[in-house]
Amino acid sequence: MYNFLQKFHSGWAYLALLILLVAVVNAILGFTSKKEFTAKDRKIALFALIGTHTQLLIGLILYFVSPLGKAAFGQMSNAELRLTSLEHPLINLIAIVLITIGWSKHKKLINSEAKFKTFAIFYGLGLLLILSRIPWNLWF
Repeated sequence: MYNFLQKFHSGWAYLALLILLVAVVNAILGFTSKKEFTAKDRKIALFALIGTHTQLLIGLILYFVSPLGKAAFGQMSNAELRLTSLEHPLINLIAIVLITIGWSKHKKLINSEAKFKTFAIFYGLGLLLILSRIPWNLWF
């Protein structure tokens, strides 16, 4: 089960990152070009939200069954174990909270420019945090 979850978590990450990147680029382009916020823009942001939340759920399950997750939590002197047991889950949780806040804030806004700006900021920060804590050596 661990091997399946680990491969699924890694594979889904490509999809989640791609959708999140598309949402950030779409928000930046929409903000800079002053275009109208449409249902297509909302769906792109929603798919990014769903993709990252799905990745979080898979990651939480993996965290508790993996020898690199909860089981290695006390070994902070080892940089690789610290990354997989503390930094990766914590920073990615913060990133997904930021993405969720961005989604929630956009619903209260009326102005298209403000919606795009909110997505660009919150989704962009979430993307940067996620990219900063990917265990690249385990990914390739």
